[in-house]
Amino acid sequence: MPVRWDEEWEAARPAHARPPRRPGVGTIFVVVLLLVAVMVVATRWRHWAMGPIPTPGGAKIVTAAELKAGPRDHLHGPFAPCHGPVRITCMVDGDTLWYAHQKIRVADINAPEISHPECDYELNLGNKATTRLTELLNAGPFSLDATEARDVDKYGRKLRTITRGGKSLGMVLVGEGLAEAWIGYRRDWCH
Repeated sequence: MPVRWDEEWEAARPAHARPPRRPGVGTIFVVVLLLVAVMVVATRWRHWAMGPIPTPGGAKIVTAAELKAGPRDHLHGPFAPCHGPVRITCMVDGDTLWYAHQKIRVADINAPEISHPECDYELNLGNKATTRLTELLNAGPFSLDATEARDVDKYGRKLRTITRGGKSLGMVLVGEGLAEAWIGYRRDWCH
């Protein structure tokens, strides 16, 4: 088939004189796919590189079946969601509660927020964590153990580990994927 004059002339033009080619749908798809891959790696690199976040002090993940009351466990509920300004014994969220007029922050975990969540996923998971901790507290006697590091946090909440039979109720939430072990800062639950 003979080559047309304009095709010959176009082929003979220097590259810098040719009009730029517009990207096709395939090129745009590949670029978007690469951007998504970079975003996934950027949000997950720490978990992939370092493995799961270690539990504080080498604490073992606990299952609810392992929780048997011990001789030290003498505190009890009942716990329900907090309502109104007067709070005696109630649940704020998956890592904060009131017990005997004291506001307590569960020291060994971080649970998703329910009062100011950053996304629907955090709210849903936070509600599940709150419900689960309420169930665990109402299931039997427990102990509130002071931490070695400090007695209160910057908000004036008592820092306590909640245990039954010497095992952390917070680590049950971690094992069930409803919270994470506290490592000194809060996680972004919405990535």
